[in-house]
Amino acid sequence: MKLADRFRKNRNTQNKKKRGLGFHSLREEFTLLFFVLMAGMVLVIYLANSFFLERFYVRNKQQALENAYKSINAAAKANEITSDAFDVELLQITSRDSIGCIIMSDESRTMKCYAQDPGTMLRRMWDNLLYDEESGQVAAPSNASSEASTEASKESAAASTGPVAEDSDTRYQVVKAMTTSTNQRLQLVLDTRTNSQSMEMWGILGDGSFYLLRTAIESITNDTRIANQFILYVGILAIIGGVFIAMALGNRISRPIRALSDISQRMKQLDFSARYEGKDRNEIGELGENINNLSSTLEQTISELKTANNQLQRDLQKKEQVESFQREFISNVTHELKTPIALIQGYAEGLQDSVADDEESRRFYTEVIIDEANKMNQMVLKLLALTHLEFGQTDVTIEHFDVVEMIHSYLSSAGLLAKDKDVTVNVPDVPPILVWSDRFLTEEVFQNYYSNALNHVEGDKVIDIRFTKKENAVRVSVFNTGKPIPEDSIDRIWEKFYKVDKARTRAYGGSGVGLSIVKAIMDLLHQHYGVINYDNGVEFWFELDTSNREDAPKELPENREPVKSEET
Repeated sequence: MKLADRFRKNRNTQNKKKRGLGFHSLREEFTLLFFVLMAGMVLVIYLANSFFLERFYVRNKQQALENAYKSINAAAKANEITSDAFDVELLQITSRDSIGCIIMSDESRTMKCYAQDPGTMLRRMWDNLLYDEESGQVAAPSNASSEASTEASKESAAASTGPVAEDSDTRYQVVKAMTTSTNQRLQLVLDTRTNSQSMEMWGILGDGSFYLLRTAIESITNDTRIANQFILYVGILAIIGGVFIAMALGNRISRPIRALSDISQRMKQLDFSARYEGKDRNEIGELGENINNLSSTLEQTISELKTANNQLQRDLQKKEQVESFQREFISNVTHELKTPIALIQGYAEGLQDSVADDEESRRFYTEVIIDEANKMNQMVLKLLALTHLEFGQTDVTIEHFDVVEMIHSYLSSAGLLAKDKDVTVNVPDVPPILVWSDRFLTEEVFQNYYSNALNHVEGDKVIDIRFTKKENAVRVSVFNTGKPIPEDSIDRIWEKFYKVDKARTRAYGGSGVGLSIVKAIMDLLHQHYGVINYDNGVEFWFELDTSNREDAPKELPENREPVKSEET
């Protein structure tokens, strides 16, 4: 069987499997997605129009009445109701929002009336003033109000062009009563004769006069139904047209993708003769070109060459690093050992030449020799430890331990050092803090920070140990009062043999290696560390992981990159 025939047979078999697993082509998915989106948009518009259009319309009418009330009330408080300027403003308000307005003095005299039907406005004013909420009916007017009501009825009859309808207390019914944000009465009123609704706002103005604002609520229920029908018709047509467009677009998009899929299937059968022949100038065309290039590339050979090249680069870089460390180590050791060797040699020659005749002088000479030899020994030990750390020759054992207990244990054993220098060490009383780290290396970091603080403490002679919890970590800080580190030295204090104050460092026997050991340990543990300057002292800090991992590794990977120190 030819390779092409075998490919066609395999492709047919795979297509059958895909169909059996519910496989859908990109064209079908694109068409279905477009249909769902179009139908969803039409449905959202239909529902929004049905449920919210009428509420929006009523709310808009209410806002118009409230705005009109605010303008009228402001004019009433300023005693400008009867002014010509307010007449123009009131005419604009009522005309713009189709609002009827009547203002009546506390003596039942009509002061302003702007409405298409003044008689109805006047009747509604009296209905609202005489309405009894407990009985739900218009109350019988008193003598004074009866006369005013009679006079108002005459004015109403004179103003009305048609015959007077039935009693307003039976014709108009309050459908819903509300209160506005300004404590005014707002109500929806049904005209039982015409079956139409109006919105009324009435109450007392700032000058004691009465007002009534009234606007018709057009029946938009029927309009909403008509709009929904139109939306449905247009939406159905848009969906049908969109489906055909989506099918055409889906076919245009899926055709080159199907071709690429066939090529990938042939490549799977080790047939690299297939080529993508499409002329698309887009991402699909770029993908086809990449597949063509991929089929003619010896990927495995290139991968092996890159692996070998990367390994060679790492070996060369490591070799250069080792040589650099060696040169730097020899130079620094030679420089640091010159002074103690010269002192030992000088005092030894003095003893040999009997310069010190008395017992006290000989004791002084021998003490100097012993002290300098001890400093040399300590420096050599630290250099060896630092070299092991930098070259990754130190075993790292990650364990779960209480860092608070570790620090308290070290401070109790080193308490005499602080007592001899009259230094106050403050340690907060905090609950146990469990961390994941190497206990020995962590104690070495804290020891170097604490020794450095003792050697540089000044002023109040206070050392503060602080614990700051962070997300999945804890920061341990050692602060000592004294002079801050100069800005030009703060970036170099982590270098080997660097000393800010060489004379003072020489006085307490420092070698300039302690902070370098801290840097090497924290880089090995892949944790953060740093220093912060204050006006009255210096704070050194380091962080440890506190995440509760049951599967915590026992050793750190050898290829971890060091974490740079953070300095402020």
